[in-house]
Amino acid sequence: MSTTLPTWFYPGPPGGWTADMLDHLPPEAPRHIELIDGSLIVRSPQTSFHMYALRLLESLLHPPAHLAVAREMTVTLGIRQRPQPDILVVEKSAIALTTTSFGPADVHLVAEVVSDDSMEMDRTTKRLKYAEAGIKHFWRVEEEAGLPIVYTFELEPAVKAYVPTGIHRKRLQTNIGFDVDIDLTLKWPPA
Repeated sequence: MSTTLPTWFYPGPPGGWTADMLDHLPPEAPRHIELIDGSLIVRSPQTSFHMYALRLLESLLHPPAHLAVAREMTVTLGIRQRPQPDILVVEKSAIALTTTSFGPADVHLVAEVVSDDSMEMDRTTKRLKYAEAGIKHFWRVEEEAGLPIVYTFELEPAVKAYVPTGIHRKRLQTNIGFDVDIDLTLKWPPA
């Protein structure tokens, strides 16, 4: 069985894909699509673990009044870079009804929930790109024995690289400019 890519997708526009083009994809384009190094990346369907880990973080992150939690929105890091983190904490002033992407200066935290097909990109590629863009906090969420394990990082601005700040099992307690205290025990099966 072969799958033919739609003509708009491949080979793509002359000169390649750019970040601004994501706002003008045809209506039949996949909902979860991002741009990494000028290539369109279509994300596979989510697992139940992925969905509930996202819901857990989204519902239990309580930033101060000037920040807001956003889910599955892109961040424009450059002309050929527009990844779509799973969870973001952003400046409320950057949110409008027509917002489709945030600039790195408006992003306080990005969190990626790792899937089998995104493991290399989430562990290496995106982490490096977020750090280079100056995003202060990065979390990587993975599954371990059916529960989330959260690896937390903070930007060391002099070298534009993330340094690990913790590995969190069962409870995520940290400070990212505001206190975070999240019970990582997923209620399974969900109610």
